[in-house]
Amino acid sequence: MSDLLHLTEIDRVLSGQAIGRDAVVAQSWRRCIEQYGMDPAKPTPAHIVTDTQLREHREQSERLIAIARNGLEALFRQIAGQKYVLLLADAKGVTVDYFGDPKFEDELRRAGLYLGSNWSEQLAGTCGVGSCLVTKQAITIHQMDHFDLTHTPLSCTAAPIFDTRGNLVAVLDISLLRSPQPKISQSLALNLVTASVRRVEMANLMAMNRGDWVLRFSTSPEFLDVDPEAAVALDGSGRIIGMTHAAQTILARQCATVLGERIDRFFDLTVDTLPDLMRGRPTEDRLITLRDGQGMFGHAIAPQSERLPTHAPQGAATLAFQSIGGADPAIQRLIAEAARLAPTSIPVLVTGETGAGKERLIRAIHASQPGNRPFVTLTAATGIDDWPALAETAQTGTLFIDAPEDLPSEAQARLLRLVSGFDALPTRRRPRLLTATAADLAGRVRGGQFRSDLFFRLAAVTLMLPPLRLRQDFDWLLNRLMRQFSHLRPDSLRLSPAARAELQSRNWPGNLRELANTLEVAVALAEGAVIDLPDLPSAPLSLVETAESLADVLMACGGNMALAARRMGVNRSTILRRARRDGLLPN
Repeated sequence: MSDLLHLTEIDRVLSGQAIGRDAVVAQSWRRCIEQYGMDPAKPTPAHIVTDTQLREHREQSERLIAIARNGLEALFRQIAGQKYVLLLADAKGVTVDYFGDPKFEDELRRAGLYLGSNWSEQLAGTCGVGSCLVTKQAITIHQMDHFDLTHTPLSCTAAPIFDTRGNLVAVLDISLLRSPQPKISQSLALNLVTASVRRVEMANLMAMNRGDWVLRFSTSPEFLDVDPEAAVALDGSGRIIGMTHAAQTILARQCATVLGERIDRFFDLTVDTLPDLMRGRPTEDRLITLRDGQGMFGHAIAPQSERLPTHAPQGAATLAFQSIGGADPAIQRLIAEAARLAPTSIPVLVTGETGAGKERLIRAIHASQPGNRPFVTLTAATGIDDWPALAETAQTGTLFIDAPEDLPSEAQARLLRLVSGFDALPTRRRPRLLTATAADLAGRVRGGQFRSDLFFRLAAVTLMLPPLRLRQDFDWLLNRLMRQFSHLRPDSLRLSPAARAELQSRNWPGNLRELANTLEVAVALAEGAVIDLPDLPSAPLSLVETAESLADVLMACGGNMALAARRMGVNRSTILRRARRDGLLPN
C-alpha cells in the first residue's frame, strides 16, 4: 500500500466510515489512533523484549508451552511447506514459543515473527495477536488490515487460548511473510488455528483435572472419543470446576455463570449417571440432552488419581505456581502456603540463599491473582527521590522490595515512612508488600543493623526457600530448565546419564541461577543431540578447596560432621568421604 493510500484510510477511520474491511479491524485502527496515539504513516521496527524478560515470560508460560508443544509441532508440520510461521504468545502479547523455517530466520526476526516479539496492540497496532487479545476472538489480519506499514506484507491469523476458568492466557498465531492471495485464502489457516486451540485447551483441562470427573461432549458422535468439541471438569457433587472455552460458549446460552453451577443445571444428567457415559458403551448410545432440548453426545472420564486438597491453588493460581517446584514435600508445602497467602493483603518476606528462586516465588504470588496489576521493584540502587513515584505506580498491584538489608539507616527510615503512608489509601489501592532477602533479617534486627518497626511492616509472615542442594525435585528442575533453553537449539537435546549424575553431585552455591547458567552454557557447547560430561562447564571450587581446609572446619565444629557440612554448604556424605580421603578418619 502506498503512503498516500494509507493516509486516506486514516481519514476514513476518523470520520467513522467503513474502510473496506470488517468492523473489528476498523475499531482496532480507531483505538490505535485515538487511544494509543499511534501514527500509521511512521513505520516502526519490531518490538523485541530483552533476553531476561523473555526468560521471565517463558517461565510464567512454561506449563502451557509444555502442554501445547506436541500439538504445535504437529500443526507446523502441516503448514511448514507453505512458508507459514507459528507463534505462541502469552496474555501480554509476547511470543514465548515459535516454529519457523531457519532459512528465513533473519527476515522473520525483522518482521517480528520470532521469539520475544511483543505483538500487543498498543505497541504493534492492528495485528493478529494484539487484536485477538483485545477482542478475545479468532481473527485474520491480512496485509493492509495491519495498522503499521512495516506489517502490511504479512497475513496473520490468530485464536485465543483460555484456561480452565475462562481467563485468556495465550494466543496461537499462524503468520505468512507474504501472501499474494486475497484475505479469503486464509480461511484454512483460521480453521487450523481454531482447531489447534481447542485441542490445547482440552489437553490443559485433562492435565489440570486428573483427579476429577471430566465430561466431554460433541454434536456428532464420530469424533467424540478422539476430538470432542467441548469439555467440563466436575467435583464430587457435580459442580463445574473447569471448562474449555467452547463449553463455556455452549453452556452460557442457558446460564451466564457456568463455573460453580451443577451439571444438571445444563444437562439432563447428574454426577451419579456419568458412569453410563464411559467408553464401554457405543458412542451413539451416549446421547445427552441440554435443558434447551438440543441433543449432544457425551463421554465421561473417571478421576485418574486422588483429588487435590481443598486448599490447593486452583485456576490462575495453579498456573502461576507451576514453575516453582516438583515432587518435593517441602516445596509443595511452601507452594500451598504461598497460594493461601496470595489472595490476602498480608506482607510476605521470602528468604533463601542467592539464586534460590525468591523473586520467582514472589512473581508467582503476584501473578496468581486476576487482572493486569502493576509489579514494581524497589532496591537499594533505586534513587530515594524516585520512591514516591514508584509507590504510586504500584497502587492496586505489588511493591517488590528486593534486599532491604542493603539499605542504610536513613533509607530504612524513609522506606518506613513510605510504606506507612499506604494506610491512608483506600484498601483497594494499597500496594501489596512482598520482600525478598538472602540475609538473616531478624538477626540484623536483634543486632541493631535493621529497624524492627520496618521489619514487622515487611514480614508479617516469612516463607523460606530451601537451597538447591537440599531439594528432592532436582530431576524435575533439570527437565524444566532443559525445556526452557530449547529455543536456543533447533534440534532436540537431552542429558546423558553421566552428565545428569554429575550435575546432581554438585554443591550449587549459586542455586537455581547457577544451574540455569550451567545448562545454558552446556546447550551452547553441545555439538550433538546429547549433552555429555565434556559439554558441562567446570563447577566452582568449594570452600574445602579454597578458603578453609577440612581439618580446620572440623576442628572449629568440634568434629561434628553435620555442622561442618552445613557450614560448607555440602552434604554430610561429602564431608565424610573427603575426611577419609585426607586421613582425618579411619577407612
